Amino acid sequence: MARQKGIIKLKGTIGDITFYKTQEGHLAREKGGIDASRIASDPAFQRTRENCAEFGRAGKAGKTLRTALRTLLLNSADSRMVGRLTQAMVKVIQADMVNERGLRNVIDGEAELLAGFEFNARGKLGTSLFAPFEGTIDRASGEITVDLASFLPGNMIAAPSGTTHFKIISAGAEINFEAETFVVASSETAILPWDMTPTAAINQTNLVSPNSVSPLFLALGVEYFQEVNGKMYPLKNGAYNPLALVQVSGL
Repeated sequence: MARQKGIIKLKGTIGDITFYKTQEGHLAREKGGIDASRIASDPAFQRTRENCAEFGRAGKAGKTLRTALRTLLLNSADSRMVGRLTQAMVKVIQADMVNERGLRNVIDGEAELLAGFEFNARGKLGTSLFAPFEGTIDRASGEITVDLASFLPGNMIAAPSGTTHFKIISAGAEINFEAETFVVASSETAILPWDMTPTAAINQTNLVSPNSVSPLFLALGVEYFQEVNGKMYPLKNGAYNPLALVQVSGL
């Protein structure tokens, strides 16, 4: 991999050199690789085929989870979240002790490994919300809840500069990764002042299917706002809004 210099930046392929743009800048690399038909059939690439199958399965699982939480993620995700989530899903699949390599999946893996996943690296829940909370997943009733006792926002929320208000958001998701389907419910508080006024106790219940046999997830986050002339605006278009998976129940 080489870095392009100079005023004119190239994109595309010239001869055996491919020019492209990334977040690290304009780069260039030598064109190459192994023929796809050989990878698909050569016994020497059996491990590669197995890894590709599981990586593809991880990508689909990550997409299903992102789609389920799309409403919350619109304002609470960083540009590299998709790749980070796929890597996390690969670890879930690799924890499958039932199926052979290449056939491992999320259902037989350890979905609980996703607990603590932060969707926004620029604003993490773990370094933003210090108010104690309790998350609960009741599989029998389908109730996915989060409870926060009264707290002082100015002390217990580390908000970015410019914040005047905030709200607490949550979602419960029931996800069938094999069928790529889901049931999701979400909750949010009113927009509250970010000051030293104690909040009321916050109790949010998100209902999914009772007695579900699919993995269940509880996501919790904070959205920041700035009041200007009596109107509320998402702070910096939500760039620093934290959102994380705080509870996960696999099977």
